[in-house]
Amino acid sequence: MKTNHTRYAILGILTTGCRTGYQIKQLIDKSLNHFWKISYGQIYPTLKQLVEEGLATVQQTTQDGKPDTKEYFLTSKGEEELRKWLSSPLETIPVPRNEVLLKLFFSRHQHNDKTIEYLSHYQEVLNDRLYTYEEIEQTIRTHSLDNEDAQYWLFTLDYGKRVTTAEIEWCYDTINKLEGGS
Repeated sequence: MKTNHTRYAILGILTTGCRTGYQIKQLIDKSLNHFWKISYGQIYPTLKQLVEEGLATVQQTTQDGKPDTKEYFLTSKGEEELRKWLSSPLETIPVPRNEVLLKLFFSRHQHNDKTIEYLSHYQEVLNDRLYTYEEIEQTIRTHSLDNEDAQYWLFTLDYGKRVTTAEIEWCYDTINKLEGGS
């Protein structure tokens, strides 16, 4: 049976103090979506399922002049489920699907200028991503170092920065070779 990793992502997010669907979505957009895509449409059904399974509870909160909001809390059963998943062995080593590599694999069928064009664009996107990661790192170091999760956030971020830096260097080298360099 394939594991629904989104449920574990939501369980983990509930440990960070995010309580509402909106707060969960904000955290996903600022962090997890850089390495684990979760759509907004998955959040509420997953929260509902976690409540049904007793892994989380929900409280309705009334707000003056605003719609009621639902706040979600991890139960001890939910914490145990998260720990059990964290300690389980990896099911698979991820294989990324990368359109750039797929196109490059077959690029002898087009002019090198076109290949260089999309590799250059990819390199620009990667540079933007690296800049975003550096901004996130600065934010964590400035505002969240006292958070008990901060070192783990920085470990994850370091991975992203290293991979992105390697990809940027690869683009540079590949473009250089396609242009006739050594």
